[in-house]
Formats: sequence, structure tokens, C-alpha cells
Amino acid sequence: MVYELRIYRCLPGRLPALTKRFETITLPLWERHGIRQAGFWTTLVGPSNQDLTYLLAWESLAERERKWNAFQSDPEWLAARAGTEKDGQIVETISSSFLSPTSFSSVQ
Repeated sequence: MVYELRIYRCLPGRLPALTKRFETITLPLWERHGIRQAGFWTTLVGPSNQDLTYLLAWESLAERERKWNAFQSDPEWLAARAGTEKDGQIVETISSSFLSPTSFSSVQ
């Protein structure tokens, strides 16, 4: 397994809009595209309380490329994302890292 760690830093005050978009729009689309999430978190204590952090689980980088590209080009996603940003941009920055579990990790 390969895990993708993604951190979205929102513009001030826009975190509720991002979490709502994930809950009501993004996750159902991911399900249709076969994208598996391994957890979502907001930051309680850390550099910014405007962050949404999540993990995605992939069988391989090839699976990730295929499914992520299909999701990113899905017309329903593109229209829904544009609709949620009609009042302005939500996300300031996105960081992404690909993680490989160690032999002693509880998650494989």
C-alpha cells in the first residue's frame, strides 16, 4: 500500500466551506471513482488551525494516477468545485506526500 498525506491550508475563515465540500460533494464522488480515504483531521494544536489533513490509501502509484486523474477531470467535480468557490477561493495551499509503511507499522 501507498498512503498519500494531503494537507489543505484554507484562507482565513474558509475551513467550514472546505469540510462541507468534502462531506457533501467530494466523498461521494471519490466513492464512485474508487478512491479510498483512510481518515480526515482538522488541527487542534499546531502551526495553523485552518488546515484540513487527510490520508488516501492506494494499492500503487499507478492506481493513484489513474483514479485521481479521472476524478480531477470529472465534469461533475469541476462544476461542483466551481459552485463552492462562487464566494471566493477556499484553499490557499495544498501539500501532498506519498508514504510507504515501515515493516513495524500498524497500518500496512
